Amino acid sequence: MHSHDHGHSHGLVDPSVKRSRAGLRAVGLSLAVLGLTALAQTAIFAATGSVALLADLIHNFGDAATAIPLAIAFALRSERAERGAGLLVVLVIFFSACIAGYEAIDRFFHPAQVDYLGAVAAAGALGWLGNAVAARIRTRAGRALDSAALIADGNHARADAYVSLAVIVSAAAVALGASWADPLIGLGITLVILKISWDSWWTVRGHDHVH
Repeated sequence: MHSHDHGHSHGLVDPSVKRSRAGLRAVGLSLAVLGLTALAQTAIFAATGSVALLADLIHNFGDAATAIPLAIAFALRSERAERGAGLLVVLVIFFSACIAGYEAIDRFFHPAQVDYLGAVAAAGALGWLGNAVAARIRTRAGRALDSAALIADGNHARADAYVSLAVIVSAAAVALGASWADPLIGLGITLVILKISWDSWWTVRGHDHVH
């Protein structure tokens, strides 16, 4: 008869399998939350043309996409794959910043009208909520599973929740007649994303050195 008080692999379920399932569950939930958030923001961007909102939704799509390599790593139950996924997360964050930055700079040279400012503000609030929920899911699971990749992704989503609030500020500024505020805030969001990618890089590398 096996004793169930010990966490050894000869128990009912191997610990690595439990860890894999828990990781996949966290990644799947955060993917669903951020995917739905980004899709809703895309519909609102199509109607409004806000470049600040565009920067936010590009980032949210990128953040949702990072769930894919993380899911593969947990499914493989490989620490090496997890570390690789963590580095891929950082690259996706950096790439999304480059796209957002290009669009913001382009808008300075080619100004465009932003419509339906109430909807833009609502999209910013939605981005804040979606990222806050995803951050909680990822960070809690990352700490429980000692996963640097999940923790980095959770920190990224938490910071992005505050970035989404900048979209609301943009809508308010444009409503007051400051049309230049939309690309300026889009550029500001880009700089924040770059800072997040740098911090996430050191989180993943620091954890790698520990192991």
